Amino acid sequence: MDLNFTAEELAFRDDARRYFRKEFPAAIREKVEAGHPLSKEEIIASQRALNARGWAVPNWPKEWGGQDWSPVQFYMYQDEMQQANVPAPLAFNTSMVGPVIAQFGNDEQKKRFLPRAANLDDWWCQGFSEPGSGSDLASLRTKAERKGDKYLINGQKIWTTLAQHADWIFCLCRTDPAAKKQEGISFIVFPMTLKGITVRPIQTIDGGHEVNEVFFDDVEVPAENLIGQENKGWDYAKFLLGNERTGIARVGVSKAKVQRIKELAALERVGDRALIADEKFREKLAAVEVELKALEMTQLRVVAAERGQAKGKPNPASSILKLKGSVIQQQLTELAIEVVGPFAMPYQPVEAGQNEPVIGPDYATEAAPDYFNYRKVSIYGGSNEIQRNIVAKAILGL
Repeated sequence: MDLNFTAEELAFRDDARRYFRKEFPAAIREKVEAGHPLSKEEIIASQRALNARGWAVPNWPKEWGGQDWSPVQFYMYQDEMQQANVPAPLAFNTSMVGPVIAQFGNDEQKKRFLPRAANLDDWWCQGFSEPGSGSDLASLRTKAERKGDKYLINGQKIWTTLAQHADWIFCLCRTDPAAKKQEGISFIVFPMTLKGITVRPIQTIDGGHEVNEVFFDDVEVPAENLIGQENKGWDYAKFLLGNERTGIARVGVSKAKVQRIKELAALERVGDRALIADEKFREKLAAVEVELKALEMTQLRVVAAERGQAKGKPNPASSILKLKGSVIQQQLTELAIEVVGPFAMPYQPVEAGQNEPVIGPDYATEAAPDYFNYRKVSIYGGSNEIQRNIVAKAILGL
């Protein structure tokens, strides 16, 4: 297995590094590096900057804005983007609904939705999870009843991320209650402005408003908004979740966080010396760095195995990437808490117009919210418990 990069691949990496660090809007990168949340307008501006270069949707078919990149190039693109603190394109548009429409939608749907999704002219959200239907998603109960040339939708979704910003939703709905639960589901898209849709915020443990409840009360949706075939939505959902796993190890993000922790630990004092000089702290940081290097090598082995091969089923090693990647991300939030010490305790949300002075250094404000928010990374994209089962079955043969 060859883990060396070719001259062409290295040239591609250098070009990506130069663009992300020299040409991409610096103000957005600086805000991400500081751990401050981006506004809706900043997220849109970020994706449009990438789209202007042709890099917002490289995983799409080329006719709809994609790039004919190798697995190695796509790895380098993600790694350089993450290390430069450039926010990834909005996943709901680029890794979820876009690939589904490109693969299963009709020509009219592709022309209508894909260019706008790539440029973030339309902000999409995901209507999958329901109360009681998270881990067992196929048990969902939101109904879509066919009434002539329309569907009448009733039900509830939960944990709908950034629904407060969304223009459209892609929704799994039960269209055949008599069928086996995986066989009676359809994939339907519709605007969030339709009559009968209610969005209610859920405040998360970090104090933020990231997720929502969404209620549907006799929402009328044109039947032409069905993607693919009726009752085939479960197949499309599995295809979507396969795309969601791309880059889920977030090795580049963790590299950037390690560098940030080192910089801040050099500013913090323990007695008469900087925290970064403390042997116990350096030992903990080094242990995470070793694990991160091992994770990176595993990711490179997966990429190397895909080099020159046609796309097929996801490599079961991706479960290791997700499992270990999420653990490392959580460990880094713990180290960030240790860096800022007691200044992590006050709840100090960074909001526009806030005039209260910050207690402690500015960089301390996001340490605790990040710590609590990152408890989710071992759940989304397939919980770590599920990933361990996949590893045991597909890799270890147990």
